Amino acid sequence: MSPNALQDILQEPSFGSAKETVNNLPVVELAHCLSDIDYRKRVLAFRLLEKERAIEVFEHLHPDQQADLVQDMENPEAIQLLAAMDPDDRVQLIEELPAKITKRLIAGLDPEARESVNTLLNYPERSAGRIMSPRYIAVRSHATAEEALDIVRSSPLRDDESGMVFIIDGQRFYRGAVRLVSLVRADPNSLVESLLPEMNPAVGAKDGELKAAQLLKDEDVPAVAVVDSEGRMVGAITFDDVIDLIEEEAQEAALSQAGVGDLISRDKIWSQRLVKGPAWYAIRLRILFLVVTLIGGFLVGGVIERFEDVLESVVVAAVFIPLVMDMGGNVGTQSTTVFARGLAWNQIDTKNFLPYLFREIRIGAMMGLILGVAAGFIAYLWQGAPNDEPMIGVVVGISLWCVITLGAILGSSLPWVMLKLGFDHAPGADPFITTIKDFVGLWIYFSLVAWLIGVAA
Repeated sequence: MSPNALQDILQEPSFGSAKETVNNLPVVELAHCLSDIDYRKRVLAFRLLEKERAIEVFEHLHPDQQADLVQDMENPEAIQLLAAMDPDDRVQLIEELPAKITKRLIAGLDPEARESVNTLLNYPERSAGRIMSPRYIAVRSHATAEEALDIVRSSPLRDDESGMVFIIDGQRFYRGAVRLVSLVRADPNSLVESLLPEMNPAVGAKDGELKAAQLLKDEDVPAVAVVDSEGRMVGAITFDDVIDLIEEEAQEAALSQAGVGDLISRDKIWSQRLVKGPAWYAIRLRILFLVVTLIGGFLVGGVIERFEDVLESVVVAAVFIPLVMDMGGNVGTQSTTVFARGLAWNQIDTKNFLPYLFREIRIGAMMGLILGVAAGFIAYLWQGAPNDEPMIGVVVGISLWCVITLGAILGSSLPWVMLKLGFDHAPGADPFITTIKDFVGLWIYFSLVAWLIGVAA
């Protein structure tokens, strides 16, 4: 089912068929559809789901989508979802929520869940302790294989959480880990400590989360133990806890190899702050760059004043001022958009930028030539011939060629320059492009009017 089809179903006056539809859709497909529909419809669809199914679908959503959904829910239903989550997933969601909502939801959890949240949140950000789960299977080192299997059978943990059985001593010091399949194959009367491999690596709770991800990858195990500073086991990290980290690490490595890793990361942070950060930050930053446009407006006014005599002598020249100004701006905006998308998709090599720049210059020059010829011919027929100013068509054509080419150059090069200098190009590039293009474009236009039509400036 497509997201649009789901939205149409949720608009029905009676939600009987909608309830049946959402409860019969495959979980992954439903989660995908919910990600792409209007947030109000998303909450409605969630309320039509059966309790267990709602929890399952919720777990398939990205943490930021989970956070958006929770913020739109009533307190009891949000707490119900939060309580059903794994402790590490619960903390990941809480980190996405505003502090005010976080306090309210944590206060609504039962004491055990609240304690587990607070325990994980006490570890540093991006640490193994922050993403570990306090839910794991541990047996004493003097237990037999049969006793260990009995503990596994009685455990409430899911199958994906039971692949490794961790061995601890009487003081909870970590001794190692055994795969569940090894316990099944072992002599029932053998001690579990005799089944331990030679190497039993663990990760410290305050170690970086990427260290845990690397350890899981190197050891090729479904889970690793997390220990405190004294070596006591405090949690476990499973492969699904770090799969996103491993993908992110691989992507960053690829981007760094391509020479754009830092730029992409920095661009992502800037976008996050502009879209979801404090409103005052966005206002302050955007006004700062708009001041450039304001100053540019006065400079452009100065150009028009400088050529006031030209305008008085060739009145028809005023007709084409908006055309000259707008066309260059539109091309500049096109080029900045193409640059931003190419950068995001790793299609622009910022270390070898000149080939891309020359390509944009060629494209701009060709577009300027085509549009300049067309506009010049129209300008001649519309204002040139009737007013006995045949050269106005030539002036408009050359001016458009210049400003369109200039717009393409500025639109592709200015964002790159701003990135290299450490500035956010999203709110900053267009104001600079507008200012430079308007000033230079009008100067070229009026100079051509003065020169080709023979008016003293």
